[in-house]
Amino acid sequence: VCLACDAGLPRLRATACRVCALPIPSGDVCGACLHNPPPYDHVAAVFSYDFPIDALIHAYKYGGNLAIGSVLGEALGDTIGERPDFIVPMPLSETRLRERGFNQALEIARVVGRRTGIPVRSDACRKVIDTEPQATLPWKRRARNVRGAFVCDADLGGKTIAVIDDVMTTGATLAELAKILRRAGAIYISGWVVARTLPGN
Repeated sequence: VCLACDAGLPRLRATACRVCALPIPSGDVCGACLHNPPPYDHVAAVFSYDFPIDALIHAYKYGGNLAIGSVLGEALGDTIGERPDFIVPMPLSETRLRERGFNQALEIARVVGRRTGIPVRSDACRKVIDTEPQATLPWKRRARNVRGAFVCDADLGGKTIAVIDDVMTTGATLAELAKILRRAGAIYISGWVVARTLPGN
């Protein structure tokens, strides 16, 4: 991406909630996360889910333009300062994987893993229920839609984990996977996402 185009991308501002990555005027954790803490500890996001990032992610995810995945992964990898034990890409159901031909989160995770030297554990978790796409559902239905969708096959006792995904909207999918990672022994869970949907979008 050229410097002029890169400067025009909708990067998130520095003052964001440490837990959910939504913008806040000041402070460390937003009121919503203080009142109802999610099962994950931290979210890092590079961009807001606005044009042209939304169009790039759509072309990558649904158009199969894998070169865009490399660009998104590089942007995410360059933003991260944490050093977890493992990266876990958000799992895709077998049905969706056959339809799409690739797991968009895994391809981004591979780029981030190469860039940071953090091992990628694509074998750690599986999605065992082919849920409706979250993007097609009202926000209030998303938590119920992914309930019980994941299993973890790895022993993550005492490990710190970063879950990579392309977009975070309500956080319901990350929250559901984080619960499973906790049961497998993970002690600290971050969500690393390329784009965060902001309220009103």
